[in-house]
Amino acid sequence: MVELKVMGKHEARWVTISTDEYESMKATIEVLSDPELMNQLRMSEEDIKAGRTKKLSNILKELKQ
Repeated sequence: MVELKVMGKHEARWVTISTDEYESMKATIEVLSDPELMNQLRMSEEDIKAGRTKKLSNILKELKQ
């Protein structure tokens, strides 16, 4: 759960959030700002929808052979 506390009654306002939430937001912004990574994510989603995936257990079996 994210709890925000808005302080101040004037235009210069600030928001207090946990350090973990702040780091998570920074990581999300970094991913969303990377066009190549976003393209890879879109392609991965298309692969999942089209059934072009393998179970991890099957991949591990293939690697052991």
